[in-house]
Amino acid sequence: MSDIENVKKLRLSTGAGFKDCNIALKEANGDLEKAAEILRVKGIAKASKKMSRNANEGVIAVSGDSTKTSLIEINCETDFVAKNDDFIIFVKELSEINNLCSSNIEKLNNSKMKNGKSVKDNLVNLIAKIGEKITIGKTRTIENPNSKNYIYQHSVIKDNVSKLGVVVSIESNTKSQEVDILGKQLSMHIAASNPLALNANEIQKEIIDKEQELINQELENSDKPPEITKKISIGKIMKFKEENSLMSQDWVMEPKKKVKDVLSEMNIPNLSIKEFVRIKIGE
Repeated sequence: MSDIENVKKLRLSTGAGFKDCNIALKEANGDLEKAAEILRVKGIAKASKKMSRNANEGVIAVSGDSTKTSLIEINCETDFVAKNDDFIIFVKELSEINNLCSSNIEKLNNSKMKNGKSVKDNLVNLIAKIGEKITIGKTRTIENPNSKNYIYQHSVIKDNVSKLGVVVSIESNTKSQEVDILGKQLSMHIAASNPLALNANEIQKEIIDKEQELINQELENSDKPPEITKKISIGKIMKFKEENSLMSQDWVMEPKKKVKDVLSEMNIPNLSIKEFVRIKIGE
């Protein structure tokens, strides 16, 4: 087999560039297995050096069906790489595996991809090939009995890959076009309004505490009596909870109504929102 043929074969098996494959083959005296190992070690070294960089760009991929749906965030350093064909191919396959793994990161990293290598090893190879830090970010799988999932993607790059993804799970005894329209509109509402939780009492305590701290700082130099500033503080934190809870948010399709009012007015038995997830690059 000629040197060029060996380089082509090594490129095909490792995904490394022509120059790297050529150098590795020379170091390995033409031994393909040894050259592949050299590239693997160099790839890990290259990937390690890039881990100190910021990776604030990337994509969100959605996979699954209306019963079980998953979102996964894959970060990179530049928007140029986020649209790279090799990156997108990796992301699309990764998103399908993530749905099978129900967003279990450890299981995902150790899962085999189509080329027989683990996700973890393929990620290292991709970093070495593209030359940017690439990481797996947030993941979430939604699967609820007697529920149907609805998705919305914004700034779609290709197929199931975008910059923002939403999944919302709706439970209902009735399968109708009316419920399907609600599901689609609700997923769009979540994308636009970015609720922190379904209900006010489900917002994380750390978020509430931070908001309360900001309110206290705002009011500490007020010349109003303490009893008045206390009432203002209570009112502000209540408004924060209302504006950031899905059920009490103003409905984007008709802002005079709350989301909970829209569900109530549909008068469908056992209609409820079970859960939702919203992931956006850069947040």
